[in-house]
Amino acid sequence: ELAALPLKGDADLLALDDALDQLSRMDERQGKIVEMKFFGGLSAPEISQVLGISRATVDRDWATARVWLHRQMSRTAEL
Repeated sequence: ELAALPLKGDADLLALDDALDQLSRMDERQGKIVEMKFFGGLSAPEISQVLGISRATVDRDWATARVWLHRQMSRTAEL
């Protein structure tokens, strides 16, 4: 679902890592959700169970984090 991010190479992966670090500092739960979903391949119900939060919270945080990361990655791509 993050496939829409403008990732074109190793430098972009580093930028994604930096953006994810920033996100995690701003909202630790959103950072964990992105890591579990994007890198761990967990589904929203699985993340909900692991974190002990509702599925709606996972979906809401995922949507927010995805938009934030997309904006950050787009800004990085412009530089």
